[in-house]
Amino acid sequence: MSLGEGTRLGPYEIVAPLGAGGMGEVYRARDTRLGRTVAVKVLPAAFSRDEDRLRRFEQEARAVSLLNHPNVVTLYDIGSHEGSPYVVSEFLEGATLRERMNDGPVPLRHAIDHALQIAHGLAAAHAKGVVHRDLKPENVFVTRDGLVKILDFGLAKLSRLADPEGDTMATVTPATEPGLVLGTASYMSPEQVRGEAADHRADIFAFGAMLYEMLSGQRAFRRDSAVETMSAILREDPPEFTDCGAVVPPAIERIVRHCLAKDPEKRFQSARDLAYALEALSGTTSSQQQADVSVSNEIAFRRIVFRRGFVPAARFDPSGENVYYSATWDGAPLEVFSAHPGSPESRVLGFTGAGLLSISRTGEMALALRRRSTGAFIELGTLARAPLAGGAAREILDDVHFADWSPDGKQFAIVREAEGKVRLEFPIGRVLFESTGWISNPRVSPRGDAVAFLDHPMRGSDSGTVMLVDRDGRGRSLSSGWTSSGGLAWSASGEEIWFTATKMGNSRSIRAVTMDGRERTVLVIPGIGNLHDVSRSGRLLMSRESAKLGIVGRPPGAGEERDFSWLDWSLLRDVSADGRWILFDETGEGGGDEGAVYIRATDGSPAIHLGPGVAMSLSPDGRHVLSIAGDGKDMVILPTGVGEARTVSAQGSVIHSAQWHPDGKRILLSATRGEDAVRAYVLDPADGSLRAFTPPGVPSMDFRVSPDGRWIAAPGGEAHCGIYPIEEGEPRPIPRAERWDRPAHWSGDGRTLYVAPRGKLPARVEGIDLETGERTFWKDLMPADPAGVLNVGPIRMTPDLSCYFYSYVRLLSDLYVVDGVA
Repeated sequence: MSLGEGTRLGPYEIVAPLGAGGMGEVYRARDTRLGRTVAVKVLPAAFSRDEDRLRRFEQEARAVSLLNHPNVVTLYDIGSHEGSPYVVSEFLEGATLRERMNDGPVPLRHAIDHALQIAHGLAAAHAKGVVHRDLKPENVFVTRDGLVKILDFGLAKLSRLADPEGDTMATVTPATEPGLVLGTASYMSPEQVRGEAADHRADIFAFGAMLYEMLSGQRAFRRDSAVETMSAILREDPPEFTDCGAVVPPAIERIVRHCLAKDPEKRFQSARDLAYALEALSGTTSSQQQADVSVSNEIAFRRIVFRRGFVPAARFDPSGENVYYSATWDGAPLEVFSAHPGSPESRVLGFTGAGLLSISRTGEMALALRRRSTGAFIELGTLARAPLAGGAAREILDDVHFADWSPDGKQFAIVREAEGKVRLEFPIGRVLFESTGWISNPRVSPRGDAVAFLDHPMRGSDSGTVMLVDRDGRGRSLSSGWTSSGGLAWSASGEEIWFTATKMGNSRSIRAVTMDGRERTVLVIPGIGNLHDVSRSGRLLMSRESAKLGIVGRPPGAGEERDFSWLDWSLLRDVSADGRWILFDETGEGGGDEGAVYIRATDGSPAIHLGPGVAMSLSPDGRHVLSIAGDGKDMVILPTGVGEARTVSAQGSVIHSAQWHPDGKRILLSATRGEDAVRAYVLDPADGSLRAFTPPGVPSMDFRVSPDGRWIAAPGGEAHCGIYPIEEGEPRPIPRAERWDRPAHWSGDGRTLYVAPRGKLPARVEGIDLETGERTFWKDLMPADPAGVLNVGPIRMTPDLSCYFYSYVRLLSDLYVVDGVA
């Protein structure tokens, strides 16, 4: 369709054509209502033939219109003209990135500045759940004043939906010469080439291909045909920059290679991480500042592990030269290793199933034997001591979360749970601090007169505060407001506490705080940083972690498990009775500062963003969702369709988890009130009444309500799993329940409770007959790729067990010794 000057599309009057391509024709137009110049893209009429698909596009277009980010083109309006959809956006003056690259490579500083702006734009879009899927130089615009704008969000998805044959080349730009037909194919991710579901990491791959091209002047995967190009994407790496005659700093080259990893798990896991990596090269915080790509030679990173898995803890030995750490490599059980920087090999010390806790100045290890997960971020084991030189471990105390040696190597500071609270003790038996949330990373001061640690007020969250408590129990907050925190050590001088934390997302950098609360940034790290130790000479031992929380499951009619992960931290919360909808939240980078609540149809449709917060429970009729807002003191009832959100007060309680009662009217809570231990409450939103119905310490976050609404099954604090009445009656134990059993599902008749042991992999789900105690195996649950998987759960099933879904946590670590940090 060609439109002449003066043609009206609603209130928009065509002024002149700007260009045409496979995605339609673009015109300069005038908005007659506001008197401004706009750009109108008229899409092919084929896009409107399927009303449902067009409706999905319109929904995504509305999402894009809400982005309001300087590096994403502003979408003003959508409409239809003579059967052809059109989109109206801001009018830009300048050139596309493709046009900028027609004359060869982009100068290094400009390339980094362009890349940083693109990364910021992608991060903003991904945070709203909007993925581009067709990022390429033709869809990136550089204005005359250097501002970069990403164009055409959502249009690539629409073109694929409108292609009745499902042709993956549907968005390839028509051309007059063979080479140009590879426009889109050159930027496809491997998963797109294979026809698999692609998430935001496909955009990161395309970003890497564009950055490579900006720096080298050549396409990363250009071949003579589309088939050859896609084969190269799957099997080959781009040529070295030196082969293209390009001089590129190693730090920039590493970023490009990281983006172009074939496996999505090995790429940057968020565009925000990517932006931080680019900013770290220049020290800038604004995409409008020029990038200085020189990297200081004073800071040296030496990687000391080279396998695929998770490193939960690492310490220097007393000399500060050798490193000891615990890790789960390639899906194997947790073990303890020793390593020397400069050597790629590590030595196994023979403590299978054990985690390292601390190393004393006198040369002993504190270990957690039989270590296992008991909740989100919570692990425990039997505290033991063993010599570094080798020998058997001597057991000291059961059920310890964390431990650290006193400077003289004679006493321990420990974290453990008792009476529904988590306690910091130093020495063992002397309680210095109690938390209704959880405590991590206790480190005794070099003088032995105080303990620094992280206090996390909400279970299931790593938000936290840096605390200091002396040996008389006088504690104070030194640094607070961190949305993600983990890893803590005393500085070499003993005058500061160093820790890794962030106030947005999960990208933790190393910070420092003095005893009087003065803070500073020590080292900015792209991605999730975790500080393990600081030697007496000032060397750092730290890891950079790639973290993912995903969802897999078997939906109705499926013969095998499918992946339902959405962004970077998809935590399953509930499933509808028919298995056609799942409820989950995103509280990582993609979820933004407040977290994000989603529902998603299990037919593979895109997730629907309901609002901010942490998801909890889907109402029995599927019309409402419970979520927790902010600091956990309020709940929000979100409509899944038409309607308004409603806030419900929990009378000052800190809510750890919540579920709808089967009657659809009341709400069951696991919460703490004031200094009380965690308990279960029933809340009536109609009148605000709140009533406790379990003893203190029961339940933890994991509880499930019976189909008739009379009971909950819950872990009983330090006891085995039990059944507790909501109204009248006495609690009763579950026959043959084991200590680590966590309830997953009641059978429809309420006679069988399905449980899975917390912290055991794979998760073995068994049904327990509540009358006889007979245990019947149902299924082992574990992702197909076990590397770095630390935990499986929550687990949710439909009443007839025909469908099931579960979340899993995967953490992959690279461990470094860092020299030269001031």
